[in-house]
Amino acid sequence: MTLRVRHLHPFDLPPKDAVRLQSWLAAKVVAKGTVRRPLRRVAGVDCAGSHDGHVHGVVVVCEAPDWRVVETVSASAPALLPHNPDLLSFRETPILLDALARLRTRPDLVLVNGHGIAHPRGLGLAAHLGLHLDVPIVGVGTSRLVGTHERAGRHRGDWRALMLDGKRVGLVLTTRDDTNPVYVSVGHRIGLFPAARRVLECATKYRLPEPIRHADALARRLARGEALATRG
Repeated sequence: MTLRVRHLHPFDLPPKDAVRLQSWLAAKVVAKGTVRRPLRRVAGVDCAGSHDGHVHGVVVVCEAPDWRVVETVSASAPALLPHNPDLLSFRETPILLDALARLRTRPDLVLVNGHGIAHPRGLGLAAHLGLHLDVPIVGVGTSRLVGTHERAGRHRGDWRALMLDGKRVGLVLTTRDDTNPVYVSVGHRIGLFPAARRVLECATKYRLPEPIRHADALARRLARGEALATRG
């Protein structure tokens, strides 16, 4: 069974209309649930922009327990909007949906190099993608977009709450000893702590979970104009 990609709205919207749509969509995010079975296959998702104004999206599916790559798909297209951190999902989601629609493997979980509900209007890239896919999906950011938190822990598994307007919108999770943390937030159909446990499970030797680490490297290669060998 493959992923079913839904098309909920157009993406080429004026910024003010995109902002209004974000708030409406954010109310539909389901911030609870878990992946009950042991993880077998996990997809990592990332995008990179090139100097010619194109956005390059990559999806890499890795298989537990050694996290070897079993499928890779990609898509590229001109960016529909200028770069804006608050509206990043309108720039990247359509390209990633194009790639995700080509997957032959249905992952148990999708990890996105970006934020979920830890966003000014509660709809970062992972949450936006999640509504279109309707599967468990988690945002794993490498830098803070919103909120405040106490100093991150030094040891693998340490976490701190990421707070915004008195609400916990994410966890600041240390995935490797003495390394900068990642910012975990719900994308859709999974609770925050189950999401953090799964991120930690997928992060072995490096700061980033393995599926995202592979997708990040390949997206950067595409942005440099290098061709990828499709796997799967």
